[in-house]
Amino acid sequence: MSEELEALGTAVEGGLISKALEDESYGAALGKDGNCLNCGAIVPGHYCGNCGQPLHVHRSIGAFWHDILHGVLHFEGKFWRTLPLLAWKPGDLTRRYIHGERARFISPMALFLFSVFMMFAVFSFLGDPFSAGDVGVVDKNVSGGIVAEANRIEGQIKAKTAQLPQASGDKKAKLEQDILNLKKGRNILAPMIGEEPPYPNVKLSDGDIGDTNLSTDQLEGIEARVQDISKGNILTEESSISTGSPQADHWLKNAVKKVTANPDLLLYKLKANGYKFAWLLIPLSLPFVWLTLIGRRGLHFYDHAVFTTYSISFMSLLFITCAILAAIGVSGTLWGLLLIFYPPFHMYRQLRHGYGMSRPEALVRTSFLLLFTVISLSLFLAILLALGILG
Repeated sequence: MSEELEALGTAVEGGLISKALEDESYGAALGKDGNCLNCGAIVPGHYCGNCGQPLHVHRSIGAFWHDILHGVLHFEGKFWRTLPLLAWKPGDLTRRYIHGERARFISPMALFLFSVFMMFAVFSFLGDPFSAGDVGVVDKNVSGGIVAEANRIEGQIKAKTAQLPQASGDKKAKLEQDILNLKKGRNILAPMIGEEPPYPNVKLSDGDIGDTNLSTDQLEGIEARVQDISKGNILTEESSISTGSPQADHWLKNAVKKVTANPDLLLYKLKANGYKFAWLLIPLSLPFVWLTLIGRRGLHFYDHAVFTTYSISFMSLLFITCAILAAIGVSGTLWGLLLIFYPPFHMYRQLRHGYGMSRPEALVRTSFLLLFTVISLSLFLAILLALGILG
């Protein structure tokens, strides 16, 4: 219950912060002519012509809750004017906002903040709605297959061991080598199903190793690494990482050890930093949007910032929508296709109509923008990973 309440509080906080960024007053103005309580100017009507504040300011608890609901759900009606254009005509919305129609629509940054807070609230409430329900079944099937193979090897070991008393000469030597190889295979399978090696006295380097094309030292090294991995020690003091810099090698080894020691903590940090540093997507994407539109004159970085922020906001809202669809049981084919095919189509429409391009030009520039999007997301994920490890 605490997580659900926290998620609801986050959604409310997002709406209020986004509303605050809009920098416009809302609520009923019920007073008569008088002086503005904010700047002192004479107000001939309901709103101050100097600062925009309503002449009447409420002080009731009912009006206070109205303000909260208004900030979260209404955005003074701007949300319902902005969202349809953002979803279907993003280019028109971008162009109109850049060219001065600011009062009609939610500003890009306010919408971005709202989408980030909503994403945090939704995923705090839903958990991981995209996780397939049959993942556990698949894992059980894989484990079951390994167990079945281990049992089959045990059966072969018993059968061949039973043949040893009657065998002699080369046949007996071959049976002993076969049994030894089966025991080696059984020891390798043991860590995969959470068992200790059933034949601890059998080493990979025992017996005839001519068919492996590996030396005794190499086989012993492989065996040591399998034992380390079974114990959760991905890196040991003897493990080597070579980047060309001893300091970097030492840092990477310690980082990997920290991650493998507590992977859940790293995942938590990645999620937390993802929300906290989501704004980094904007400065990371801006240079790539500029590269996408290189050669077109009369554009400013402000135009690209509006384009980028509206685009990221929409992708966040689309992701939230697909998460909700997945959580309520809608077919994964539907929301999967929506996640895969609608973002490129949305980018194409925003580029074409936002910057007045022809269809061929928009298609070519969209292909570059998709490539740059992958690069931007990779950089963002790399930063989150670095922050998670360093933190």
